[in-house]
Amino acid sequence: MPRHKRASARCLSLVVGRERVWLKCDGGIRGRITMAREYIARDPRTGKQIRSGGRGKTAKDRIRGLSPDPGPWEWLHLSDIVPLARGQVGKVEVPTTEGKWTLGRIDAIKALHKVLEKDVEQAHEALIGALDDDYPDVRIAGLKSLPSFALRRQGTLFQCLSDRLLDEDGTVREEARTCLKRISPIFPSGCEGILRRELRDDRKEHRDSAFESLQLASREWPEVGCLHLDELIREEDVDLRIRGSKILRTVATKGGAEAWDLISWSLQDEEVRVRRNAARTLTALADVEPRIATVLVEASIVERDKSIRDSVIRALKKLDMQSPKVVQLVIRGAGDDDIEMRRACIGQLVIILTGQELREAASELLRTESDPGLRKRLAALSADPDFEGTEEEKNKALAPLDKVVVLLPELEEDLPRNSDSDPNDLREDDKRDSGRPPSEVSR
Repeated sequence: MPRHKRASARCLSLVVGRERVWLKCDGGIRGRITMAREYIARDPRTGKQIRSGGRGKTAKDRIRGLSPDPGPWEWLHLSDIVPLARGQVGKVEVPTTEGKWTLGRIDAIKALHKVLEKDVEQAHEALIGALDDDYPDVRIAGLKSLPSFALRRQGTLFQCLSDRLLDEDGTVREEARTCLKRISPIFPSGCEGILRRELRDDRKEHRDSAFESLQLASREWPEVGCLHLDELIREEDVDLRIRGSKILRTVATKGGAEAWDLISWSLQDEEVRVRRNAARTLTALADVEPRIATVLVEASIVERDKSIRDSVIRALKKLDMQSPKVVQLVIRGAGDDDIEMRRACIGQLVIILTGQELREAASELLRTESDPGLRKRLAALSADPDFEGTEEEKNKALAPLDKVVVLLPELEEDLPRNSDSDPNDLREDDKRDSGRPPSEVSR
């Protein structure tokens, strides 16, 4: 076998988006493979493609939502965009319905996503140049154009965005934070490292914006939210754990087993605000995963914090009352030290128990209950109406008597008689009509 065929090929350049892989064998470039241009979001740990509920949108729909605000740039001719954005042309006059407008480089930068396919590479270079320009207005224009252009070609755009978040100009940093919020739900893998850094930034505005971006990304990609939350809830910084626990509600119903673990860990956090935020997910979890919610409710039913207990009570009421585990939780809660918990669980007793079981449970709870209102309710539940109720309540269980028609002697003489019939037979007919048994003679 020739030596050049045995040599291992190595990648010289790899560009995300339109991935160009150059193969080099024995010092000579043998070929180039152009990969698919469409961005594919992948799980950072497994490499598998991430599925999203937002599938089905066309590229035009996504570009329209990420494009810069409407303005004069929309009137630019496609052939003028790249030369004007690269500074090869100073100004361009564009005829509009309101007359002729003179447009410059900033307008062309905003329109870069509109270029033809053959001009995408040059447009990408022009956008990179704008993001690294010396003038803040040009860098801001590049940031406005970045989300829509990234749908066609990413390259080093995410690195440029990362740099602009550290820009010395405050207005540029503000626009970069806005840009991050717009693209993080579309490119979660590309923004992973940026988000990880911004979430831990000491500057409040950067941290606030980063958590908003994570919230938006978690709605579209629960796996991405779980990835960052798994790191945040382990941080020593209490503020990071509190902020991260607020996003648990976003991933609770769609994040699967990983989200359930995050909720369970947060319910055991030493910071009460973290536990409160985690407890607020129990109600939503009870609707989609009642078995998991039952386990978490059982673990949190001993909490002393009022806000957490209120969340536990709301979740408990939504669980399946036919489940033996839930029945045990309700009976256990009916004897709790907290009056609100007792009141809620005693109200559920009539749902989970009936008959003698209900009366025995109520009698047992009545021995230790001190609240007058709950004692009155338990006393009513423990009473047996068949023995201790009113006459009307006792008679409810009895079968109704048969209707009996009693004829007075003076009325019998007025009854029509058949001359050929025996009077005793007539009376027997009356007995049969009234439902009474016949006499021994008639039998």
